[in-house]
Amino acid sequence: MSTRVRAFLMATLLAVASPVLASDPCADYVPQAKPQNASRDIVGQDIDQIMDRGFMTFAVYEDYPPYSWEDAGQPRGVDIEIARLIAEEIGVDPRFTFISAGENLDADLRNNIWRGPIVGGAVSNVMLRVPYDSAFNCRVEQVVFTGQYMTESIAIAYSHAAYPDGGPVPAYFRFDTVAVENDSIADFYLTSFAGGQLAQGVRRYPTMQAAMDALNAGEVMAAMGPLAQLEFGAGEGVSIHQPPLPGFAKSKWTLGTGSHFAYRGLSYTVDDAIFAALSDGRIARIFENYGLTHQPPER
Repeated sequence: MSTRVRAFLMATLLAVASPVLASDPCADYVPQAKPQNASRDIVGQDIDQIMDRGFMTFAVYEDYPPYSWEDAGQPRGVDIEIARLIAEEIGVDPRFTFISAGENLDADLRNNIWRGPIVGGAVSNVMLRVPYDSAFNCRVEQVVFTGQYMTESIAIAYSHAAYPDGGPVPAYFRFDTVAVENDSIADFYLTSFAGGQLAQGVRRYPTMQAAMDALNAGEVMAAMGPLAQLEFGAGEGVSIHQPPLPGFAKSKWTLGTGSHFAYRGLSYTVDDAIFAALSDGRIARIFENYGLTHQPPER
């Protein structure tokens, strides 16, 4: 399963929350049994031991620009720079584990934060790009969710030549062509909108970057997906806007970090580092350096 499919699963998770009391999102939840055993690689991961050994590990998604990818063997991306910022605040070196997406967010957290993969590999101290949703968070007690650093949202990129009078809205794609990443939340939304009336205009690509390449080359009239990916891939003659999206349950979601429930001191330290960097503009500058708009998180 590709990392881009993972984006669809994250957004869907946030869109389909179970009904709970508005004042207490965990009111209907029966707590899970706490894990009684931990694998050997989890032992010795608290904040003091991390500082003593001089490095900390971060799980980031592979081949996922502009968030995290390798360029000539060097880690690059927004999430990479935020991880470096966290490590610098703690006074240690960052080490990166590039991970592929699991079947769902539960699997990613289980494999990379609190239990480890079934075969090979190890857990990381911190995982980046974890969606924050209170109804979900109380159901995964093995993970502490802190360090919210951005809001992601869905947008539409479009060709000036195709739309000289302004950007399109979803209804246009009943006749016009729009590029999406295959099996992404934008794909799901457009093909199910209005009883499938827009499906004929949808053109699917293996990645969002490939979808934007098609738009830049004039193969399609528009592209729909996460704002940061559209901004990163937009070429000359392409603009981006965020029109109303009728029927879209959750077109914006908050992203942060996850860490093992047994090491809350680490999670609070990570959150302090993120909060300081949000307050003094360092995180906004990271986005600016990649040509992206930083949408502040809800904290």
